[in-house]
Amino acid sequence: MQNKLPKQSIKLSWLFKMAWRDSRKNRSRLLLFISSIILGIAALVAVYSFKDNLQHDIDSQAKELTGADLVLDSRKGVTKAMQKMLDTLGNDRSQEKTFASMIYFKKGGGSRLVQMKALKGNYPYYGTLETLPVEAGKNFQSGQDALVDQTLMLQFGAQVGDSLKVGDLSFKILGTLVKAPGQTGIAATVAPTVYIPMQFLAKTNLIKTGSRINNKFYYKYDDPSEIDEWVKKNEPKLESEGFDADTVESRKEQTGRSFKDVNRFLALSGFIALLLGCVGVGSAIHVYIQEKLSAVATLRCLGLKARHAFFIYLIQVFFIGLIAAMLGSALGTGIQFLLPIVLKDFLPVEITMQVSWAAVAQGILLGLIISVLFALPSLLSVRKISPLNAIRFSFEQKSQKQDPLIWLVYILMIAFVIGFTHLQMKNWIQTFAFTASIGIAFLLLILLSKILMFLVKKLLPNSISYLWRQGFANLYRPNNQTLMLTVSIGLSTAFICTLFFVQGILMSRVTLSSGSNQPNIVMFDIQNAQKNGLDSLTKSFNLPLMNQVPVITMRIEEINGKTSSADTSNRRAYRNELRATYQDSLTAAEQITAGKWVGKVKLNETIYISLDQRYAQQINVGLNDKILFNVQGMMIPTVVGSLREVNWSKMQTNFRVVFPAGVLEQAPQFHVLMTRVPSNEVSARFQGEVVQNFPNVSVIDLDLVLKLLDELLSKIGFVIQFMAGFSMVTGWIVLISAVLTSKNQRTKESILLRTMGASKKQILAINAIEYFFLGTFAAGAGLILAIGGSWALAKFTFDAAFIPPFPATLLLFGSVILLVVVTGILSTRSILNQPPLKILRSGS
Repeated sequence: MQNKLPKQSIKLSWLFKMAWRDSRKNRSRLLLFISSIILGIAALVAVYSFKDNLQHDIDSQAKELTGADLVLDSRKGVTKAMQKMLDTLGNDRSQEKTFASMIYFKKGGGSRLVQMKALKGNYPYYGTLETLPVEAGKNFQSGQDALVDQTLMLQFGAQVGDSLKVGDLSFKILGTLVKAPGQTGIAATVAPTVYIPMQFLAKTNLIKTGSRINNKFYYKYDDPSEIDEWVKKNEPKLESEGFDADTVESRKEQTGRSFKDVNRFLALSGFIALLLGCVGVGSAIHVYIQEKLSAVATLRCLGLKARHAFFIYLIQVFFIGLIAAMLGSALGTGIQFLLPIVLKDFLPVEITMQVSWAAVAQGILLGLIISVLFALPSLLSVRKISPLNAIRFSFEQKSQKQDPLIWLVYILMIAFVIGFTHLQMKNWIQTFAFTASIGIAFLLLILLSKILMFLVKKLLPNSISYLWRQGFANLYRPNNQTLMLTVSIGLSTAFICTLFFVQGILMSRVTLSSGSNQPNIVMFDIQNAQKNGLDSLTKSFNLPLMNQVPVITMRIEEINGKTSSADTSNRRAYRNELRATYQDSLTAAEQITAGKWVGKVKLNETIYISLDQRYAQQINVGLNDKILFNVQGMMIPTVVGSLREVNWSKMQTNFRVVFPAGVLEQAPQFHVLMTRVPSNEVSARFQGEVVQNFPNVSVIDLDLVLKLLDELLSKIGFVIQFMAGFSMVTGWIVLISAVLTSKNQRTKESILLRTMGASKKQILAINAIEYFFLGTFAAGAGLILAIGGSWALAKFTFDAAFIPPFPATLLLFGSVILLVVVTGILSTRSILNQPPLKILRSGS
């Protein structure tokens, strides 16, 4: 910046020219400064583009998602009055009964619990049942045929034309079901579907006492314009009859709402990467401006005003930020095409990806705001540089006062974080909680770094070797990287470790003990007449009878004398059917938290029941409240005698409502039996015998369930890791930026040490000590935050114990340290490979 200043007033064009000339030597460094936000912008643009395209596809495919203009859904039986109304709706109608049932492949002998759908009518009216061969979806109702989900066909090696036993009937597999309206890949894996014609349902003899059947009625209208108004008008009647209504518009809103949470998570993950980038921007620009102080002071001596010097560097940051934002937006537009691949198993629609110009514009604007906003605290200091800095630098540094505008910028930064977070969460409590947690993490890391610098400065003994003393001294000397690296690497480590720990907590919640006392087979819908026969069959396989309990279906009729029509704020308590049991003692998974447990009552005594404490909170019920239960037509008055804490993760039958013995023994009921099979071969033979002899009994293979849950969590974990990867790479870029921004200061020190006789190995050792300690401290601070945050999530959100996995945690901790040390040493080696005189001359 040696140009002679013009005598006339400074023009904007001159400021641009000076910014351009000054940047020629520093463009690579400036780009590196802002490159830390590129991945954050890329992540957000990818998420915004994905969200826009997803919403567009949901809107355009809403009819195919629903399959009909109106869907009425009920888990209760249909009254005659309701059936009469149902028969008058629509211009075309279909009906579907959905329930869990076992199927048996005659050819291979395999059996599996599936979601059985008995269909009558021309559903779906929009879209199709995608099958192989194609015509099977339309023709299977004309005969005793079935459509079987492709995952089942692959699992059991079944072919079209094979025979399938459902209850007491055999069906021919007419086609492979590829996809049904609204079905996702995950749903098909967890609960594979089998379609049969409804006309054969009764002959299967699968519908027994306690069978949980979901009734769906599909309607097509010639003029669907008034459907939503009809639903709104009849909502009270539908609710009282236990029906839910679904229309094309409501499905569109519901699906969009479901994926809003996914989009929020993805956007916040990208935003955390962006916040890490902000740390890099602020710190790097600070070092850059510090190196420019002498040049600015010289220009001030030549007559340049302070505000003009400020504008020169603001122009540089603005245009470099614009370039970074454009690069990030372009990268994000490309990355969006990967998101459907990552999320395809969770999506109910076919995604058609295209460039979202709105998302690109948002990304560019966001990148500009962040670049300028987080660089401003350092840029504003340029206004305080006086001409005396050129000759009395140390004195002028000490005499500088705090600029009130910097505090305004800090307030704007906080407001920006709060505002952006609120745009994602739409909830002020969640917004402030998220912002506060990020702020606390920042403050803790800053505090830890300050404490570290103070302790090293005060406690560093003079007796240690020069190399160690010099390496530790670099932690608090001018242009030290302690604060920047502790915050940036600490936050990166904390975020990545927290995601890793939370994934482990979720996995542990569904992992069963492999001990011999844990059941791995559950059988339910066992009728009274079948109980002894199934017990005998189980014993014939030398399998233990574990956790045999009766189950009674009931509904709540009144709470403290109020019915559902009077208790409008608590209608959900009355709508759903309950599965309850009776027992005279508590199980190992239950613990009384309030009241007194009553295990047995006599005739005409008050019936004291026990409720799961969480369920009691949901239905707004406490101790001594009165509940009237409708047990399949019989009214049973009860009083809440106790509340229980139930360990739902324990593999046994747990209930929200438990009656004492002596009340429900004569009520219509079915039974649940648990056992443990020693191997997959025994499991297959046993399940086959159960299906053959007791077709209505459903068998759950818990080992298979765990495999499916493991697969599901692996896919969810991959999505989390995909987004966490942006933060990991951003943290790495910030690390490189942090190391390289102080490279000039380290260069002078290293060359002076070499001039005084220090060897390359000694200088490398000094830098290695500094970076090793920095990496250890930064990673350790982040790890402490992650362990603390994960413990809080485990205790207060997941209600689970948390023990960090030691080997994986140690590996992650060591990886961060190694990355810091290697990056620091590599940056130093490039200096040491050149003659000292060459670098000293270039610096002068």
